Amino acid sequence: MKSQDLKKSILQYAMQGKLVPQDPNDEPASELLKRIKAKKEQLIKDGKIKKEKPLPPITQDEIPYDLPQGWQWVRLANIINYNIGRTPPRKESVYWDNDYNWVSIADMIDGQYITTTKEKVSQYAFDKSFKGHIVPKETLIMSFKLTVGKVSILGINSFHNEAIISIYPIIDNNNSMRDYLFKFLPLISQNGNTKTAIKGNTLNTESINNLLIPLPPLAEQKRIAERLEEILPLVDEYGKNEEILSEMNQKLPKQIRQSILQYAVQGKLVAQNPQDEPASELLKRIKAEKDQLIKDGKIKKEKPLPPTTQDEIPYDLPQGWEWVKLGDLCQINPRNFIPDTTESGFIPMTLIKDGFNNSHSFEIRKWSEIKKGFTHFQNNDIVIAKITPCFQNRKSAIIQNLPNGIGAGTTELHVIRDNTNIINMKYLLLNFKTEYFIQNGIKIFTGTAGQQRIGKEYIANYLIPLPPLAEQKRIVAKVEELLNLVNKLEV
Repeated sequence: MKSQDLKKSILQYAMQGKLVPQDPNDEPASELLKRIKAKKEQLIKDGKIKKEKPLPPITQDEIPYDLPQGWQWVRLANIINYNIGRTPPRKESVYWDNDYNWVSIADMIDGQYITTTKEKVSQYAFDKSFKGHIVPKETLIMSFKLTVGKVSILGINSFHNEAIISIYPIIDNNNSMRDYLFKFLPLISQNGNTKTAIKGNTLNTESINNLLIPLPPLAEQKRIAERLEEILPLVDEYGKNEEILSEMNQKLPKQIRQSILQYAVQGKLVAQNPQDEPASELLKRIKAEKDQLIKDGKIKKEKPLPPTTQDEIPYDLPQGWEWVKLGDLCQINPRNFIPDTTESGFIPMTLIKDGFNNSHSFEIRKWSEIKKGFTHFQNNDIVIAKITPCFQNRKSAIIQNLPNGIGAGTTELHVIRDNTNIINMKYLLLNFKTEYFIQNGIKIFTGTAGQQRIGKEYIANYLIPLPPLAEQKRIVAKVEELLNLVNKLEV
């Protein structure tokens, strides 16, 4: 259960008389109401409060549930007196100074004491606007416009604006009724007859007066408020933990994915098989195939990359694996040479997703329309976004299902091509999804803020931990299996 739902349930439980036991020795609410009525009449007689229009009797249809013995349904105005605040003229500086605190809804901390205000009013406002009637500290206040039912208790003497009422229970031994209303008015006010205003819902004086209050004996009000003081902080703590858990749940799938990928490229995800052809032999086959393609004029001979130093190696590899620079394995950013009339696929950046399978779509165009000014690729190539933030968002994919196997796209891509058709490209792709690849790329970003990118040199010189080909296949299968399980965590 969500913390807000739990809090609402506890308050509802308390308002039904189920939170603390009833005491038959308590003065019943009916007697309390008689005393309130008598005191109210005396206050009116003494000119301390105004006589108000009688409230309508509570009908059976209005009563939402039965109350315990000794409780009674009442209307709010039957048990309290309240005053609406005001805002002095904004354009007249004479009303605004640092003399007296003035509370707006923005100053209210729901369910807490107010000890400071953003604005203060002058002695002139004290005399002219408020006629010297400042609201004393320890008074309960409630907003009834826009944020209906927000409550606070004044920790300082203050005035307040016209969206707030200050509430004075007619009889209130040791703040028992104040504290009871403090706990329940936020919930009770939501059931009031609100009107729609320009900036949100609002209560008016009639709807405030007629709010239905389940009234316990005064002694039980105190017990309920004290019990809630014990329980609600625990609910608040539960809510904080709920937020932390929610945040963790959002982060957890991402963290698990990164752990899976890192384990995969360190040789810790599947068992090694000593019968597999080692990567050293695989590299010999790849080199021989590339040499033949260069000899046949199918690819160009590239400038040799600098040898790998011991300082470049980030961690030890399992037996049978080898470190190899990507540029020694694959062709980086190749060009296609095909007839202009060939039907081809065009892939803008927006059609490339952060996926492991089926992570792009394409538009169909003639090769003559896209061969100039765009990045070239073909089926089974890997594309990697080289600009920020697409690079950090792991926009990289294996190109598949292009018309005639040929395509082009945004220039903000690096393209990785295995001309030998020997390497498992899904294994290469999972390397480019690792946090290690991304964070090391970010370190050597070039360009200005908002236009930063990864250069070809980073891609060509990136060290790939290369397993035997058979193990590459086992790793890919295990990664796909585990990522499918992680994806279910987000459903």
